Amino acid sequence: MKAIHRFLVPALLLLMSAGGFAAAPVPALSSPIARPNLLVIQTDEHNFRTLGAYRALLPRAQAEIWGEGIKVETPNIDWIAAHGALADRFYATSPVCTPSRAALMTGRYPQNTGAIRNDLPMRDDMVTFAEVLRRAGYATGYAGKWHLDGEARPGWTPARKFGWEENRYMFNRGHWKKLLEDERGPRVGPVNAQGVPTYAVDGADAKSFTTDFLADRTIDFIRRHRDRPFCWHVSLPDPHGPNTVRAPYDTMFLGLDFQRPASAQSPGKNLPPYAATLAGVFNRAQMALYFGMVKCIDDNVGRILAALRETGVLERTFIVFTSDHGDLCGEHGRDNKGVPMEASSRIPFLLHAPGVVPPGTVVRQALGNVDFKPTILALMGIANPAPDEGRDASALFRGAPPLAGWADQAFIRIGGGPVRAAAAKGEDGEMAEGAGWMGVFSRRHKFIVAPNAAPSLFDLESDPNELHNLVGDMSAEGSAKVDPAHRVAIRLLGAALLDYAQRHHDPLLATARVKADLAWAAGDRADYPGPLQPAPEEPAAKKKGKGKAAKKS
Repeated sequence: MKAIHRFLVPALLLLMSAGGFAAAPVPALSSPIARPNLLVIQTDEHNFRTLGAYRALLPRAQAEIWGEGIKVETPNIDWIAAHGALADRFYATSPVCTPSRAALMTGRYPQNTGAIRNDLPMRDDMVTFAEVLRRAGYATGYAGKWHLDGEARPGWTPARKFGWEENRYMFNRGHWKKLLEDERGPRVGPVNAQGVPTYAVDGADAKSFTTDFLADRTIDFIRRHRDRPFCWHVSLPDPHGPNTVRAPYDTMFLGLDFQRPASAQSPGKNLPPYAATLAGVFNRAQMALYFGMVKCIDDNVGRILAALRETGVLERTFIVFTSDHGDLCGEHGRDNKGVPMEASSRIPFLLHAPGVVPPGTVVRQALGNVDFKPTILALMGIANPAPDEGRDASALFRGAPPLAGWADQAFIRIGGGPVRAAAAKGEDGEMAEGAGWMGVFSRRHKFIVAPNAAPSLFDLESDPNELHNLVGDMSAEGSAKVDPAHRVAIRLLGAALLDYAQRHHDPLLATARVKADLAWAAGDRADYPGPLQPAPEEPAAKKKGKGKAAKKS
């Protein structure tokens, strides 16, 4: 059965991409290319189910969660998967913009980059994959949203380049819909009465709508650097809200009868707050506009692929398509991100690497975007001088067995560190001080702990909608009976999560509940004992005596 599946998947992906570039035959695996180009296309807040290549691998109920036949076709993005690899369980190491982007750039966990939360600047000493390639003689450039230089908004052309030599079209923050360029340089088109840039579409067209504008700059860079190795990263601020898009995409999907996802129609069982189903309002018009943004992105990916063909560099260019995090799009009665559920944390990752990655490859093991830097440099044959915390998964993309000691586990986390005032109010998916969670995800299971909530175990095979926490029913005392079969998975995953938190200095481990829950998970006690109760306060006199004794010794 596995052998049949290996041949079926590439065929399915090719059939899906028939509307794009799939008319060209899939090239046979050739010799690796010396010094291949690298093109990274990154979207923002992208639900993986909107891509045909991912729907092809899902049961219909999971592929079409907004209703039977309710989908957006993405033949150009699917072309990348058909002619390269798709990582089926690729997760945002932290499912919110800044920390996720920092992990992708550096191969380090967010708490070790300085950018653990939104709008915190990445540390000056971080060595990005772009810096490694720049030192190796590559022409490097970046256009679009950056979100690693602090509070500046838009913040054009940050002074700290982190290896991106051309960053004229890099802006630090914002989900602008219309961009212009004149003798003053690039700028946001619409402004309010006070001259402050706004997110208005304001008559944006195929030249000024942000996705199109950034695709044009990508094509220009490709043409200018066709004769030397290059690395270009285009960061599209869509399909992140506000859900608005230029014509004709703004009306293209308005006739679809979007349905509330199944996970939003059940309260679930034993769910902690970060997984609970909310009584959110499902907005069909907003979903139609979200689909429109995805379709606009796909059409522009087609334009970029055409430019690579036109310049003759397609077969020596590695192409990555990914996102910084997902969007729940109504799942669990929620929108946006920041929680460990699949639509929030699981993101697209497609890789075209001619001569290195066999066409139609599907990587099944769990990966995080912290693994990107060591993996892509290994696939490109570029020495990586900086110590990374992510893993080199290049063997998996080559179709080879994983390296010795490999575990099907990705560590995902959010929270900890200072919080800006707007984030404390819940703006842009952030969490209040003291909140957060961390988890270990495998292909089948997720085990999650949090400073202010019960732990959870989800089995994605039997419960793809993530509605049943297998840790068990909490009694009035806060304890729970745990099925022995589930206890085995909890012990394995809990030990791995504890090891991650200790080795990589996750700040959530300093909280009493996380520490106690991981000690239970990795230990031998069968049932969950409930949250650790704080020790009773000692009398002041007794404390004073302890202090004196300590001083004497």
